[in-house]
Amino acid sequence: MYKAVKTNKDTWWLGVNDRETDLFESLWPLPQGVAYNAYAVLGTTATAAIDTVKGPYLDDYVNKLTEALGHRTLNYLVINHMEPDHAGLISQLKSVWPSLKFIGNAKTVPMLKGYHGITEDIITVKDGDTLDLGGHVLKFFTVPMLHWPESMVTFDTTTGVLFSNDSFGGFGAHEGSIFDDEKNPERWEDEMLRYYACIVGKYSNIVQAALKKLGGLPITGIFPSHGTLFRKDVKKVISLYDKWSKYEADKGAVVVYGSMYGNTRKMAEAICSGLGDSGLKDVRVYDVSRTDPSYILRDIWKFKAFALTACTYNTQLFPPMEALCSKLLSRMPKNKFIGIAGSYSWSKGALTALHDYAEKSKLELIGPEVEVYTSPTAEDLAKLFELGKNLGEAVSNE
Repeated sequence: MYKAVKTNKDTWWLGVNDRETDLFESLWPLPQGVAYNAYAVLGTTATAAIDTVKGPYLDDYVNKLTEALGHRTLNYLVINHMEPDHAGLISQLKSVWPSLKFIGNAKTVPMLKGYHGITEDIITVKDGDTLDLGGHVLKFFTVPMLHWPESMVTFDTTTGVLFSNDSFGGFGAHEGSIFDDEKNPERWEDEMLRYYACIVGKYSNIVQAALKKLGGLPITGIFPSHGTLFRKDVKKVISLYDKWSKYEADKGAVVVYGSMYGNTRKMAEAICSGLGDSGLKDVRVYDVSRTDPSYILRDIWKFKAFALTACTYNTQLFPPMEALCSKLLSRMPKNKFIGIAGSYSWSKGALTALHDYAEKSKLELIGPEVEVYTSPTAEDLAKLFELGKNLGEAVSNE
C-alpha cells in the first residue's frame, strides 16, 4: 500500500508491508511477508497516532501520516505496545513534532526510557481512562502479558473500532485490500492461527480474561497491529480467539516424525493408516526435519490429536523433535490426545524422552506406546496401526 488508507472520514491506516524480512522475531518464517499496521484518528480539537511501525520504514510511515494530517500537527501518540516493530519510530516522531505527547500505561514508562531515552511529555493511563480528541473519544484498556507486560488496546467509542495491538493479528503482508470483506478468508485465517499458536497461544488464559474485559464493548471493527483489518467478520474473529484460547479443536490429527534413514517414517505411515481406518478425515503429516515448527504448532493447535514418533540420536531424542517438544511445553496446548512411538539401534532414548514430554504436557496419552529396534517389523507396524486407530477413535468419540 503506497498511500494512507481512509477507514472512515476521520481514521486512517498508515501501515506498511514488509516483504523482505525472512523471519518474524528472527524465529518464524514469513513466506508471504508481514504487515505493520498503524493508525491515526483525527478529532476536531486534537489528533492521535496509534502505534508506529518498524524502524526501516520511516519514510513510508511519515509520508502517510503527513498525508492523513494535512496541515494539522500531531498531538498524541498512543503506544499500545513497546515492541520495536510497533514502536520503532517514536524518537523520530518526537523530532518531527516536538510538542508530541505520549500515551501509555505505567509499565510503558520505563520501556520508553530504555528504548528511546524519553522521560517527558508522557501521559500515563489506566483501565477505562479516556482521551477526548473532539468528536472521537479514545478509551484505554490494559491487557498485560498479551503478550508483553505493558500491552494495552485502544477503543474508539465514536466509531466502535478496537485497535487491538497484537491480538487478532496474523502473518502475511497485505495483498490488494487491507480489509476482511475485500479478501477471501483463507488468505488470512491459517496465518492468523499460525501467529496465534506461535506468539499468543502461551497466554491463552490471559486471552480469555481480555475477552471478558472487552466483552461489553460495542465493537464494530477490529484493527490489529499485524494482518487483516476486520470490519465484517468481527464476530467470527472474536469467536475464533475464544475457541483457540479455550483449547477447543477440530476433529483431526497431526502426525510428526523425525527420521534419519526412513525407518521412523515407516512408523509414521503406519500410524496414519490407523487414523484413516478409524474414519478420521483430517490428517496432517510433517517431517520435523523439513517443516518449520510454526506450521506444526499451528496444526497441533487446530486439531484434537497428535502423534510424535522419532528415532534416538546419541542416546537422546532426535534433536529437531526435541526442539519441537520444547516449543510445545512452552505453549502447553491443552485438551488433546497424544500418541508416542520411538526407535533405536545401539542405544535407547527416544521413547523415554517422548514419554517424559507426554507426562509434562498433561495431555491424555493414548496407547499403545511403541518402541522399535532398528527397522519396524510386521508386528511393530500392527501396533503402530493400532495406535493410530485408537487416536482416531478417541477423537471421533469426543
